[in-house]
Amino acid sequence: MLVDDQPTPTCHLRPMASSKINLTDLKKHLKQSSKEALINDISELFKTFKPVKDYYQLKLNPETEQYVGESYKKTIENEFFPVRGFGKARLSVARKAVNDYKKVCRDPSALVDMMLFYVEQGVKFTDAYGDIDEPFYSSMESMFASATQVIAQYGLHGVAERRCRQIVKDTSQTGWGFYDTLLAIYQETFGS
Repeated sequence: MLVDDQPTPTCHLRPMASSKINLTDLKKHLKQSSKEALINDISELFKTFKPVKDYYQLKLNPETEQYVGESYKKTIENEFFPVRGFGKARLSVARKAVNDYKKVCRDPSALVDMMLFYVEQGVKFTDAYGDIDEPFYSSMESMFASATQVIAQYGLHGVAERRCRQIVKDTSQTGWGFYDTLLAIYQETFGS
């Protein structure tokens, strides 16, 4: 019998069920897991994902907030001013560092510090290399606005006002309406 004479096997593929799980599914799974399995899963997450490691670092040792924050600041700084060469200013990388820190941070003043650091690095970058582009300034403006929202929410005006004022002052010669936008945000948060 020739190979061509053999009947072609047919596969009856069933449509895949939704592969995404939700929190309810996860909780059900976790309740059914043994303590040892849970310990192994969390240990694997800890080894694999930096934000998980940082989460537990801060949960078990809250006093290390500054230490944990420094690694995220280093990521931001490397995007704008690496040790060697010129900064790439990949805002997606720098913003991701802020957003990842936001997920593990337990101290609102430390979060404000991180957000303002991002803006300060952007301001330094534009001072060093000249005007950038509108998306760059929009990113800085939105981060500054987010920082001032946290400042207002947690009453951190006294802690952050001088720093925010300095950021605004440092942008007075920058184009794209950057200064005007930051000044308006500043005044809305701190008054005139």
